[in-house]
Amino acid sequence: MIRDGQTLRHFEDDLMKRTPQPSFQEALQLFEAMWKEGITLGVLPLSDPLDGIEADIELARILNCSKNSSPA
Repeated sequence: MIRDGQTLRHFEDDLMKRTPQPSFQEALQLFEAMWKEGITLGVLPLSDPLDGIEADIELARILNCSKNSSPA
């Protein structure tokens, strides 16, 4: 469990500064490789892209409501 969010945020910021970011071309190659892996595994492309969207919308609604509410 994370008790000090500020320390974690500082760590993540430092890590991002020290870690080289991939170029657009490298990111695209990575995406294409992951897409091909998904096809090989049989999980992509989705047979019905809207399957389960109700659950996704409900989860987004709950998360957005909790993010906007302030603790009492």
